[in-house]
Amino acid sequence: MESLTPMVQAFLGLGPTVILPVFIFFIGLLFGLSPAKAFRSGLTIGVGFVGINLVVGLLTSNLGPAAHAMVSNFGINLHVIDIGWPGAASIAWASPIAAAVLPIGLIVNVIMLLTKTTKTMDVDIWNYWHFTFAGAFVYALTDSIAQALVAAVIFEIAILKIADWTAPYMEKYFELEGVSVPTGSTASYAPIGIPLIWLIQKIPVIKDLKADPDSIQKRFGIFGEPIFMGLILGILIGFLAGYEVGKMVQVGMAMAGVMVLMPRMVKLLMEGLIPISEAAREFLQKRFGAESEASKIYIGLDAAVTTGHPSVIATSLILVPLTLVLAVIIPGNTVLPFGDLATIPFITAMIVAAARGNIVHSVIAGAIVIGMSLLMASATAEFHTAMGVAAQFKMPEGATLISSIDQGGNLVHFIIFKVFEFIN
Repeated sequence: MESLTPMVQAFLGLGPTVILPVFIFFIGLLFGLSPAKAFRSGLTIGVGFVGINLVVGLLTSNLGPAAHAMVSNFGINLHVIDIGWPGAASIAWASPIAAAVLPIGLIVNVIMLLTKTTKTMDVDIWNYWHFTFAGAFVYALTDSIAQALVAAVIFEIAILKIADWTAPYMEKYFELEGVSVPTGSTASYAPIGIPLIWLIQKIPVIKDLKADPDSIQKRFGIFGEPIFMGLILGILIGFLAGYEVGKMVQVGMAMAGVMVLMPRMVKLLMEGLIPISEAAREFLQKRFGAESEASKIYIGLDAAVTTGHPSVIATSLILVPLTLVLAVIIPGNTVLPFGDLATIPFITAMIVAAARGNIVHSVIAGAIVIGMSLLMASATAEFHTAMGVAAQFKMPEGATLISSIDQGGNLVHFIIFKVFEFIN
């Protein structure tokens, strides 16, 4: 399997803008679309992801350095470095089990679809790295490839079930019909975040606080529009980062751009996805009946399709400095938030949807979830570091221990790891 790993890495290195259109093309053919229509759908979805990746790049290239500047500004000194999802993903794909997880993951998904144990067709192949990471973590613990692959499959099954559960939020709040999100860095926070939102919205006084984009716009008029929210929150982030005025405005403009451009890129992606979803629905309805629940199928996409919503961005920008505060004040935390500060929009997406865009409620629930994630990332730092050493990962300068909020502090992954730790 180790000899296949470079081939897998080369394939995945093509990125979603190449891999996804190819998969969509063949899925379209499978569900009865003509080659021309299937090709057009795949091409349109690929172009949509090009646009989404450009906007996400705009977000992370501005938010990431600003967040890092805050760390220096605030003088925070914790000894476990958060290497972020790029570092965690590179460690995962360097694992001996990486080459096996991709085909096994696809087979498991097909079996679950055939047995009606999931409605999500996960075409987001790149994000199989989350499954791989869960397995690689167990491999570092047990030195057993068999146990590692079982752990990866358990993680995949859990994520697919959560994706099914949260799919209605994709339709009702994000207006993405027929889409689910089986991304490990988003789905794993839903089992904590969604119940927290339910609880918060039962608390007197707090439940009546409304701060969704619509209510903000009604109160502040033109200055409450998403484009202005992005500008103001971006400038605030720049201020906390200690930037000069010009740089603060640059960050503000970038965040305003994200607020406006991301929904338009998602709309383009959906233009390509709708023919596939309709073909899949018709294909299944012929076999299970028009009114059958079994005729429903969701196309599993990267959570990036949710990150441009105004409430998601606003919640995330508020949580960036708050995460640094939490890292300092939470007893037992040893992780210095760094690489995954720009990943917070992915962490909060389902929380925001459950809160119906209420930014106040989303920030409260998001802070609790991130606080728990920091503690889990602290608890798994030694194994995270051992994996990094085995993968010959280049450690950040001066770092002896590493972890990540995205996967080291991932609830589903943490539970699986603890179960395997117990039985071994």
